[in-house]
Amino acid sequence: MDRYQAMATFVRVVETGSFSAAARHLNVGQPAVSKTIAQLEGRLQVSLLIRSTHGLTPTEAGQRFYERARAAIQEADEAELAARGAGAGLSGCLRVSAATTFARLHIVPMLPRFLAQHPGLEIDVILDDRIIDLVVEGIDVSLRMGELSDSSAVARKLATGGRSVLATPAYLERAGEPHGPADLAGHEAVIYSQLPNVWSFTRDGAEASVSVRGRVRVSAAEGLRAAVLADMGLTIASDWMFAPELASGAVRRVLQDWTLPPLDLWAVFPAGRMASAKAREFASFVEGVMARAYSRGA
Repeated sequence: MDRYQAMATFVRVVETGSFSAAARHLNVGQPAVSKTIAQLEGRLQVSLLIRSTHGLTPTEAGQRFYERARAAIQEADEAELAARGAGAGLSGCLRVSAATTFARLHIVPMLPRFLAQHPGLEIDVILDDRIIDLVVEGIDVSLRMGELSDSSAVARKLATGGRSVLATPAYLERAGEPHGPADLAGHEAVIYSQLPNVWSFTRDGAEASVSVRGRVRVSAAEGLRAAVLADMGLTIASDWMFAPELASGAVRRVLQDWTLPPLDLWAVFPAGRMASAKAREFASFVEGVMARAYSRGA
């Protein structure tokens, strides 16, 4: 049994969740994948996977083996890349996680350009507004916005964007336009439940905070966008989140003479191991995309 190939097969089974999906990725038959895993478990004398109606999940031993095997494969890929030279391009599978709305608007449409630069590369994009465990989920690089809660995170700042109070013209025509932060208390706000409902502003060194109210609370950015675009109220959001609507006039900024704290975009890498060349190259690509497209606050 080829140990490297066995490790690569096991890693792909864990990441895809089934023998059949792993077989499709590896361009082999499902029986070959099943046989490889059985031989691997036989050689290690330990069960690596739990089989159920919901698919395959690693056992405790399997999770430990997955993490080590994946790191070993990355190291081997790095060694080959270094030997061939940086101009040889990247290959293999890159797993990226990102917030759903941000990725849909700004990352996924740009992936054809990145993939064209690296014909041997595949990308798995995991869309989730929640902060996930990068090691457990096998993520190479995560795109996160805002303050990083984990001080031990290995991260690189990619961009800084503006934040604004936003609403549709229809809502502002119905409810009136606020002229200062205090006016927001009388408005209907669409509240993003992952953030506090106290909004803080600055202007000429002065600070103002207001507690907003709203009948609609949403837990994901897609819901926030939908509610605002349905004229249900105003909200605070990054300009990135409503970039198409700001450009078309479907959404307007208000209180523009007041400043909100900016929003940082980070590339976060799994702690405890060196970021792969694929992850570093992707982070640089996203940094370039954001710099070219959005100069505000950069």
